[in-house]
Amino acid sequence: MGMKEFFDSLKDGLQGSADVKAVYGEPVETQGKTIIPVAKVAYGFGGGYGEAKGADKDGKEGEGGGLGGGVAVKPVGVIEVTKEETRFIPLSDKKKLAGMLILGFILGIFFGRR
Repeated sequence: MGMKEFFDSLKDGLQGSADVKAVYGEPVETQGKTIIPVAKVAYGFGGGYGEAKGADKDGKEGEGGGLGGGVAVKPVGVIEVTKEETRFIPLSDKKKLAGMLILGFILGIFFGRR
């Protein structure tokens, strides 16, 4: 198998594993609600291959290659489904956090001058 075929088979394998269950977990039903966990999934891989031009000091010609890859999964929130509504609940709301930090900074300056 050549390197191109190897990379193609790796790419096909990664694409095959990127299904809905990798992003949305199994639903959990409790107290009249259905909770669906949501995650962000990222795949990455890279590799290289090379051949030596000419022989080394032992008279051997060389070639070599390397390959690496990884998957990162980050939970981002849940989808809550009830009879009344369906809503997305984020695990962290960066806007609220930034607002609270700014408010805390302003209050710190105000009370620090007193």
